[in-house]
Amino acid sequence: MKNLNHYVAIYKEQLDKGDILIAYGQLVRFVMKLRVDFIKGLSDQYSFTGILHGYMDYTYFYYSNEFLKGKKLKLGLVLNHSEMRFEIWLLGNTIAVQKKYWSLLKTSKWNKDKNVMPKYSILEAILENEPDFDNLPLLSKRLKTN
Repeated sequence: MKNLNHYVAIYKEQLDKGDILIAYGQLVRFVMKLRVDFIKGLSDQYSFTGILHGYMDYTYFYYSNEFLKGKKLKLGLVLNHSEMRFEIWLLGNTIAVQKKYWSLLKTSKWNKDKNVMPKYSILEAILENEPDFDNLPLLSKRLKTN
């Protein structure tokens, strides 16, 4: 690994170009609007958290209902930046909960190709593998449907 100054210089160079700032800002705004739209249409069924930002790797929000809360579970709508796709994750409130449900669900159709529990979740499913960011209303509709 190169020293941190090397990586910071590259990071600053990319920020100075401006494209990353614009793209990241627009992506986060879209997820924020998506969350608001979900709240408007689903608040009678789910409660929602605020937007959470990873380390430029994920932008997401959690949502849950009484059934999931009773099981110490929640769902996450995730924009996976490195794969540039939208995913839905089933998560536990703690690592112990996630391990418990992983044991129960690891042989389900949702995990058929996985031998190891995902790093942050119990189950992960792709909602939109190649999002069209030039048509945000259609993308939003597809994500809600999926």
